[in-house]
Amino acid sequence: MSPRLNLTYPTALVLQALARGFHHGFDIMDATGLPSGTVYPILRRLDREGLLESQWEKPSLAQREQRPPRRYYEITEAGEGMLAEAVARYRALDLAVARPARRPKPSSA
Repeated sequence: MSPRLNLTYPTALVLQALARGFHHGFDIMDATGLPSGTVYPILRRLDREGLLESQWEKPSLAQREQRPPRRYYEITEAGEGMLAEAVARYRALDLAVARPARRPKPSSA
């Protein structure tokens, strides 16, 4: 993992959405429930760190659909590695939180 990139839960959600086939910002927002002010900065950081590749769609397609051009993102091999780390980290966190702490039984003496 890049030392400059913090593996937060929202970052893990964005990576997971990308791996599951959501490829542009609005779709990722819909899939994760995260706001644009969270999703787009994460996408820019992931792209800058080489964990994603991105490209703009052809403007003619956006014009035909009467909307702004979309930037499409694909997760890279490095991004897949970070996603695997995120899944392991947050799965372990969920397990740790789900298990109640063991308390010593009071003595019966």
